[in-house]
Amino acid sequence: MNEQTLSIPVRGMTCASCVAHVEHALRGVDGVEEVAVNLATERATLRFDPQAVRMADLVRAVQETGYEVPTETVILPIGGMTCAACVAHVEEALRELPGVVSAAVNLATEKATVTFIPSVVGLADFKRAVAEAGYEVLEAPAPGAAAEDEAERKMRQARFRMRVAWAFTVPIILWMLPEMVWGIMWPSHLAFNLGMILLAAPVLFWVGRRTYRSGLSAALHGFANMDTLITLGTGVSFLTGPASFFFPVANYAGVAAMIMAFHLTGRYVEETAKGRASQAIRKLLELGAKTARVVRDGIEIEVPIEEVQVGDVMIVRPGEKIPTDGVVLEGESAVDESMATGESMPVNKGPGDEVIGATVNQEGLLKVQATRVGRDTFLAQVVRLVEEAQGSKVPIQAFADRVTAVFVPIVLGIALLTLVAWLAFPGLMRNLVAAGSFLPWVNPNLGTVTLAIISTVAVLVIACPCALGLATPTALMVGSGMGAERGILIRSGEAIQTLKDVRVVVFDKTGTLTKGRPEVTDVVPAEGVSEEDLLRLAGSAERGSEHPLGRAVVERAQARGLALADPAEFQALRGRGVVATVNGTRVLVGSRRLMEEHGLDPAPLENVLRRLEEEGKTAILVAVDGRIAGVLAVADPLKEDAVAAIGALHQLGLRTAMLTGDNRRTAEAVARRVGIDEVRAEVLPEGKVAEVRRLQEQYGRVAFVGDGINDAPALKGADVGIAIGTGTDIAIEAGDVTLVRGELAGVVEAVRLSQATFRKIRQNLFWAFFYNVVMIPLAVMGWMHPVLAEIAMATSSVTVVTNANTLRRADIRFSG
Repeated sequence: MNEQTLSIPVRGMTCASCVAHVEHALRGVDGVEEVAVNLATERATLRFDPQAVRMADLVRAVQETGYEVPTETVILPIGGMTCAACVAHVEEALRELPGVVSAAVNLATEKATVTFIPSVVGLADFKRAVAEAGYEVLEAPAPGAAAEDEAERKMRQARFRMRVAWAFTVPIILWMLPEMVWGIMWPSHLAFNLGMILLAAPVLFWVGRRTYRSGLSAALHGFANMDTLITLGTGVSFLTGPASFFFPVANYAGVAAMIMAFHLTGRYVEETAKGRASQAIRKLLELGAKTARVVRDGIEIEVPIEEVQVGDVMIVRPGEKIPTDGVVLEGESAVDESMATGESMPVNKGPGDEVIGATVNQEGLLKVQATRVGRDTFLAQVVRLVEEAQGSKVPIQAFADRVTAVFVPIVLGIALLTLVAWLAFPGLMRNLVAAGSFLPWVNPNLGTVTLAIISTVAVLVIACPCALGLATPTALMVGSGMGAERGILIRSGEAIQTLKDVRVVVFDKTGTLTKGRPEVTDVVPAEGVSEEDLLRLAGSAERGSEHPLGRAVVERAQARGLALADPAEFQALRGRGVVATVNGTRVLVGSRRLMEEHGLDPAPLENVLRRLEEEGKTAILVAVDGRIAGVLAVADPLKEDAVAAIGALHQLGLRTAMLTGDNRRTAEAVARRVGIDEVRAEVLPEGKVAEVRRLQEQYGRVAFVGDGINDAPALKGADVGIAIGTGTDIAIEAGDVTLVRGELAGVVEAVRLSQATFRKIRQNLFWAFFYNVVMIPLAVMGWMHPVLAEIAMATSSVTVVTNANTLRRADIRFSG
């Protein structure tokens, strides 16, 4: 067995028991022979079979025990790839490196997304592995304009090669017409054949040399790609030119030039379409401010955005972009945040409000203190997330990848068998050609060797692994980019595929279905207790709480002008309430469960509780020194688009559910107003994951919508976690899908986006497979002229890219 020894870092261990847990977890991975974990160095040394063990399995085993293997993700620009076969070989080269957890290569963006263990493997290893596979890790272009310039440069070069190719190919076509129509080789047989060779040579060996270089490089590294097929097809065709002087074979040198010209035309159209598909990131990069006016030593100066530091005070005048994320110190204005949220209405900002870098100040002068700069800004995080999503893969692509891995060798085998069949069974093959003689370009009267060459070359040039390689990533690029424009950030292609299969969308109540700004609406004291005393004691007890309901009680007491005391012996009990001592008085504020745990019976106020809860309000009981003192009712208004969004999800065929810690009557009252199908009430925060699992068992795939901060376990436990928030407040890394706007319309748009994007992916994969399944047999039968075969191949690639670009904003937009 080819065993490998590797040392990986493990974080979070504190004692010998931790060491034992990690060792046990790693030994449980099939293929691991020996494990030794060192607490002092915080490393695990393993001996394992690399054919049986993936690095991702080892990392997952450690994580499932509650420890961490630190990893990083890097995006590498890759040069020299032309088709899906290239993608497969680059991925294989990277994945075989010890320490690489995952590697996904995107042909459309020409980038590799690599997750790795930094202390085990690094950039130099990636460059070496990619170079050994026959490709190159390029220097990453600078952000913004440089990225635009790179895309423009590729399109410009592709356009130049296409134009030069046609400059030589058009004369070839015109010269061939008399021979094709009247059988006249003008001015002579020798001049015609020599002219075809001379005109074809620049097309193949000047502007087509990159294709030859890529095809030969692949062959030298032990595999074949699409350029290998084109190299063989055009090479064989070109060699018939010199051969025609010595053997009875037709001169197809001109045809070789035509094949290359159509191939380069397809490349140009492909580059143009790929440029359109990748516009989203370029648009995001262009949004950033290039300079900032900052106050230093009391003087306002203009500096490049790279020189802005955390704590700098920036001056932003009307019409200018806010240079970086910050907080308003002085001034009031309306700020256009559409670049971040997709919301066209400006947002009013004043002292203490957070602002997002690259948003536009519309009215007043603002003084903003920078809080995040460089890679930490909201815009930088969005760009990074979109890039990672575009570099990921959807599960449906796994089948395409398996086909791609063997596609080119199979095509080479079919081409070889075609040539052998023609030479071994010319009568049978000629009968196949004769059956297609109704096609104007099929001539069964040509010589056997000529027909054999035509069929073999057609097989080589008609096969299109390029379409397979572009089918998924182009649709993913357009979909994730369009989502970013609407404030929908998708972490991976897997999330897109899973979201379109979701059967139930589960909502947290507070801050998700509601605005998260609860207000006290009713104060109902028990007999012998005044409203002021009830509010004062409850407000004083809640001063130590960070819960929105607790803050609402404090705000109501302060609004009444009551003097609140600082609580002593404060204790917050998750999902139940608070217990505190206020000026020597023991105060409980919370749910029925809290009262019952302390031996108190809320029955005397049951009618009041029922009435408030049936009105959709949250009833909070207050007890003072072992006696129920009254009830406070808190209502959190629903978001304006809640009813419309739930209705839209129902129209999409989805079931909806709500999880809340509220009592059942209150929860059901809210659910009725919104139109929620199913309610899971009185769920403690730690019980949300269990409820999500029950819904999964009952209905299948589940999406959970929460605030990304308090609902992290449920977001992770659901098939798709959708984190919803507002601007910079949101934890971008929290969910599989992140909604920058705090609106529920984003949930509807995310589902529609996943469905529309996956529809494009499915169409593209169908077209790519259908094309190859239909066209290759026609080429084998001799029914496809090599030039037509190349036109069809180029059309296939262009079709999948163009189809991805037909995804429209109208397909996902929901106005609510």
